Amino acid sequence: MAEKKLIAVVGATGAQGGGLVRAIMSDKSGGFAARALTRKVDSDKAKELAWLGAEVVAADLDDVESLKRAFAGAYGAFCVTNFWEHFSPEKEFAQAKAMAQAAKQAGLKHVIWSTLEDTRKWVPLSDTRMPTLMGKYKVPHFDAKGEADQVFSELGVPTTFLLTSFYWDNLIHFGMGPKKGPEGKLLFTLPMDDKKLPGIAAEDIGKCALGILKKGQEFIGKTVGIAGEHLIGTQMAAALTKALGQDVRYNAVSPEVYRSFGFPGADDIGNMFQFKRDFESYFCGARNPAVARSLNPTLQTFDTWLARNTSRIPLG
Repeated sequence: MAEKKLIAVVGATGAQGGGLVRAIMSDKSGGFAARALTRKVDSDKAKELAWLGAEVVAADLDDVESLKRAFAGAYGAFCVTNFWEHFSPEKEFAQAKAMAQAAKQAGLKHVIWSTLEDTRKWVPLSDTRMPTLMGKYKVPHFDAKGEADQVFSELGVPTTFLLTSFYWDNLIHFGMGPKKGPEGKLLFTLPMDDKKLPGIAAEDIGKCALGILKKGQEFIGKTVGIAGEHLIGTQMAAALTKALGQDVRYNAVSPEVYRSFGFPGADDIGNMFQFKRDFESYFCGARNPAVARSLNPTLQTFDTWLARNTSRIPLG
């Protein structure tokens, strides 16, 4: 039997990286093995990955030398950053650069960079329809990722640029599930008007990434966008109503109102939804559920995801 190709997975204890490690480990007949990168090798999540059979290795995105060691000897890597850990686009860009440099030195044959759009290409800083944040961004957690694409390209790293979608898991972990309104009714709030929101189950991102790795050369140098479904707010509310067994209404608010909600990053998230709303045809067009399903035949719809996760959604 041929030796399996080793994939170094950044963020292995997170949503995207963890999904990829699990996808690799459950694909027993596949040609890949997983090296799970984490800062905390003794955490419960890291131990769980080791139990599944992954090689668990310490690495820190702020330490390029640790990344070089962790990438050494691997065939490929999955690279991702976590803006919400530090809220710094500059740090995110620096981390992406460190991963690209480490990938180049290790001579990796295929890197997947989990990126997003630099929204300033659509909404310049001079455009007052959307406030400029942190002095030079429109959607900070998008823009720095998109800006970092060029680093992978300029270094000649064989890269697939993976555009992800809104995690439906945000309804569980990010406080975006239905909340009781003033009349006691459950309200699902988004600043999307009647525009479609591409969404996906977080675990399906890892499965799609494995599909890209299996295709190999076909996707190097390409941008691939994935989604489980494109749904408008009323459709999501109807699905939630059915799954929860109680009425959920879609509460369409303006981006201005959403930005004022006051939770950490509310202005960034409000701008993000405004970008998705105002550039719906582009944003949905770049994220094709048919492409995602071709990479991951078990791709979940929102209804499928809800059937498995309804009990985990906190109702405020």
